[in-house]
Amino acid sequence: MLEDFYELNPYELDKDAKEKMLTKELLELTELHRQKCEPYGNMLAAQGYEKEKITSYYDLPFYPVRMFKEEELLSIDKEEIFKTMTSSGTTGQKVSKIYLDRDNAMAQQKVLIKILGDYLGKKRLPMLIIDSPEIVKNRQSFTARGAAIIGLRIAASKMTFALNEDMELDLDVVTEFLEKNAGKKFVIFGFTFLVWKHLYQAMKEKGKKLDLSNAYLFTGGGWKKIEAEKVSREEFKECFTKQFGITHFLDHYGMVEQTGCIYAECECGHLHASIYSDIIPRRYEDFSPCEIGEKGILQVVSVLPHSYPGHSLLTEDEGMILGEDDCPCGRKGKYVKIFGRVKNAELRGCSDVYASKF
Repeated sequence: MLEDFYELNPYELDKDAKEKMLTKELLELTELHRQKCEPYGNMLAAQGYEKEKITSYYDLPFYPVRMFKEEELLSIDKEEIFKTMTSSGTTGQKVSKIYLDRDNAMAQQKVLIKILGDYLGKKRLPMLIIDSPEIVKNRQSFTARGAAIIGLRIAASKMTFALNEDMELDLDVVTEFLEKNAGKKFVIFGFTFLVWKHLYQAMKEKGKKLDLSNAYLFTGGGWKKIEAEKVSREEFKECFTKQFGITHFLDHYGMVEQTGCIYAECECGHLHASIYSDIIPRRYEDFSPCEIGEKGILQVVSVLPHSYPGHSLLTEDEGMILGEDDCPCGRKGKYVKIFGRVKNAELRGCSDVYASKF
């Protein structure tokens, strides 16, 4: 039960304890979705799935994440739909649709807060959002960008949007935010390319500097456009330190199909899997699990998806495990490196999709 996970620190379980707990929960979720979602049940049957033969979540069936683009997959009655979230996509692309009931939406928020609390502390902090308020106007149907921002609202003492509806930095708003929060810790959140273009480059072009030294810079999304500009992740951080005095960075990896279970960056620059989820890189030739340090296509599992069968998915991203239970930051669990999209895969991340317009 999810309540058992809530009793624990997000990073306190070692490999064996986490595998035991995740296997039990994910087996129950597989059975729930088999019974409640007919297309998913049919896929399990086609694979010859037998619950009795599963001894580890590594052996659970996984399906391509793009199945949410092709099928309407939900394990609740339509009358129970509380919120529909969609993935990012360029014009003409199909987008994934994820259906949440109220309980699933609340669980996502609760887990997100627990994970972030391990990095930012339990106190809710003011949050400067590098985006336009227009992105969260439609409350019934969110894009992945809007969903991420709304999901963070519960972690913020107050949210302030730094961009106007034309996606231009509103310097008056930013200045007022900084004056109100002088001497306090605060969070700057935005998808990576938006932060790069609309905060860093915008201020650099104006020839102005801001003192953002009390900020945690919380980013997420693809790096494709930034890396195309020959800017490495290390250089990205150096630019923000030089321009704004920022020294606290918190990048993360996540997806709309498993909202809440983010893989957040520790002080050592590693992305960590919490007790609520895991990443399994798999070999291209036979989908067997990779060893530590071996690059593969990523499977992600999560204990959160109860209203739709998204608990075991094969992504279109590549990555590798850097280590497990031994990160110098002290957090248990796997820590990973993400390389980005598999060659020829559609653009999908919020940051990369937005950046494709430029």
